[in-house]
Amino acid sequence: MSELQLESSTKTLKLEQIIAPVKEELVTFNKAYKKTLNSEVPLMHTILKYVVKSKGKQIRPTITLLFAKLFGQTNESSINAATLSEILHTATLVHDDVVDESIERRGMFSIKALWKNKAAVLVGDFMLSRGFLLALDHEEYNLLQIFSKAVKQMAEGELLQLKKARRLDITEQVYFDVIRQKTASMIAACCTAGAASIIKDKKTEADIWTLGEKIGMCFQIKDDLLDYNGKDSGKPKGNDIKEKKMTLPLIYALSQSGFFEKRKIIHAIKNRSEQAATRKLVMDFVDKKAGIEYAKKAMLKLKTEAIEMLHAYPRNEARDAIERLINFITTRTK
Repeated sequence: MSELQLESSTKTLKLEQIIAPVKEELVTFNKAYKKTLNSEVPLMHTILKYVVKSKGKQIRPTITLLFAKLFGQTNESSINAATLSEILHTATLVHDDVVDESIERRGMFSIKALWKNKAAVLVGDFMLSRGFLLALDHEEYNLLQIFSKAVKQMAEGELLQLKKARRLDITEQVYFDVIRQKTASMIAACCTAGAASIIKDKKTEADIWTLGEKIGMCFQIKDDLLDYNGKDSGKPKGNDIKEKKMTLPLIYALSQSGFFEKRKIIHAIKNRSEQAATRKLVMDFVDKKAGIEYAKKAMLKLKTEAIEMLHAYPRNEARDAIERLINFITTRTK
């Protein structure tokens, strides 16, 4: 067990400990982010101000800047990468809320809820274009390539999940393919873009992408686990069941079941997922079949692999902070 892994097991990690090495850079990033998200169209300007106000933990720009600092001193390209990461991530969330018909985001009303679907789609489109223009304006063609790859994979992952969700026949391999594309690709892009803002080495970029994928997959599995046993996680327990989302705990539990038991659970999810009794039935079933423990083991395996890859690089304050971030992702309660 590494020094930082030991630290994470003895006290609660806080984001302040993680962002410390890039605290000044995050101030610069926030100024650039606000400046970039601006429009002369009054309604667009109003909505974008609301977007900036409802910012989250800004984990993705933090990751971007930490991976830049892992390889040297941050520069203008690092700030551009961080800004692009947050703009594109937020744009995808705006679109997600339309797809998922969500009325809440980050504890506030979603853009879709306040300004309806048409405005939300257009705002998301504007943000995507604004992010890509930021890269083009600064001739950051490598950053453009990195994030374009992530956006492509995210869209493919969403469609793969939508296709499989109709039949509730997602296998464990398909699940990992979905989360690798849908969630982990953007985390991987942040890690890679941060590194690419300092170094120019395609082999290292490819390795950092793989490392970022492992971090992103840890993040998604933890998110799925919180749906079963999260405390104050910010969303009602069993929400994934209600939305008929097949996540790793349930997929494993079903794989450990006989034909009739499996058919009973799938039938309940398909036809009565909105009922509290159904959600309790499924959650008890997953617990009985050790689905939660199985998913935890899968997450911790990815976490160990990510930290081992991280340790291939010289130790500095950024590397320590990234390790703390990985521990934070896998131990968070919301």
